[in-house]
Amino acid sequence: MTDDELISEYKKLDTASISDALDKLRLPGSAIGIAPLFDKARLVGRAFTVKFIPKGASNQTSGDYLDDVPPGSVIVIDNDDRVDCTVWGDIMTKFSISKGIAGTVIAGVCRDTALAIDLQYPIFSCGRFMRTGKDRLELYAVNKPVNVGGVQVNPGDLVIGNSDGVVFVPQMAERQVLEAAQTIENTEQRIIKEIELGKGLKEAREVHGYHRLQTPEDQIAKSQQLSDQVIMAFGAISTP
Repeated sequence: MTDDELISEYKKLDTASISDALDKLRLPGSAIGIAPLFDKARLVGRAFTVKFIPKGASNQTSGDYLDDVPPGSVIVIDNDDRVDCTVWGDIMTKFSISKGIAGTVIAGVCRDTALAIDLQYPIFSCGRFMRTGKDRLELYAVNKPVNVGGVQVNPGDLVIGNSDGVVFVPQMAERQVLEAAQTIENTEQRIIKEIELGKGLKEAREVHGYHRLQTPEDQIAKSQQLSDQVIMAFGAISTP
């Protein structure tokens, strides 16, 4: 599977199914406290990471890194969850659209949000606030590991966002996560179809193993082993 084909498959999935798949594989990835600027925001792409720190003696211009972002990337900004000043505004939104950037995720806040909403440019952040980051922040690192929503994000990791929030998928596990998420989503669709045909919720879930969809395989095996032991013990007690 090529990279374009992989990303295309991820575009078919909801963040909920991907988050469940991450749980099944015991991987972090669901970003806490990061929400879309508008409900229909949707993005899928590889992370271009950026880290800001409080302003020191540097005279760096904070937004110039945008020139280096490849088309189709998702800009992932770590501003240490600061909500007192912004790292994103209208010029950056306009430039990103013109360059074909897939969207922006911010551990912090953004401004000029009306423009981003009007242009349907996907932004996911901790919130919105109008005060500039100029003279308050400086660019510390580009394409280094960052922390967003309690998740370590590395350059090139997959970023998927929709109305429920953002998930990050590490490159080393992206195919395993994809397979697990597809299984989860297909199973849930079969359950929904059976409910629509009149089957009860409990029965439909039991038939398709709903309650084990997100459970790690080793935990399922342990539960089955314990169940077998209980059955064997009960059988031994019941035998005259």
